[in-house]
Amino acid sequence: MKTIVILFYKPYGVISQFSRNGTWSTLADFGPFPESVYPAGRLDAESEGLLVLTDDSRIKQRITEPRYMHPRTYLVQVERVPSDAALGKLRRGVTIEGRKTREANVVLLEHEPELPERPVPVRFRKNVPTAWLELTLTEGRNRQVRKMTAAVGYPTLRLIRTRIGSLTLAGLSPGAWRRLTEEEARLLAAGDAVPHDPTVSRGRSARSRAWRR
Repeated sequence: MKTIVILFYKPYGVISQFSRNGTWSTLADFGPFPESVYPAGRLDAESEGLLVLTDDSRIKQRITEPRYMHPRTYLVQVERVPSDAALGKLRRGVTIEGRKTREANVVLLEHEPELPERPVPVRFRKNVPTAWLELTLTEGRNRQVRKMTAAVGYPTLRLIRTRIGSLTLAGLSPGAWRRLTEEEARLLAAGDAVPHDPTVSRGRSARSRAWRR
């Protein structure tokens, strides 16, 4: 039986599950996905970016368990421009909910990254600047990035996960997905880097096509 691994670009306003819970959209709105897959990790409804779906428990474990220290990279828009002291705290680790986060790689970007527009615009405060960070973690605690930036005084306004290990959003737009090849899935299960293959066919629902109009 072939392992199924899907890379999905989760849009804003979508919960990381197939069953409906409240008014948010669900993964079921962007299929059809194979019935056997389930999310390996989560993004909250307000966050965007890379979500991995799989039917293989080994791959889910490798991606989600902290002991494997899979790097996760995010683009983070924050309110105001962080000071050097705040950036240093994020890099060294901050205490959230009584536990210190692991050291992180944090870069203050010089320019705003090119990203798809969000269907619900970020609410800005007049005369308050914003800044973009690239932040890489090796753990995945609940709403960790948002809690980290808030802890140093710079609330997160927009959050996009761009990479998990060697898996990226390359070639995808919000609401679109692609299935890894059998070889890519094998490499992932073995803990090896997965090269981007732009020739792999992408699945897209009517809902995801409408999202980009």
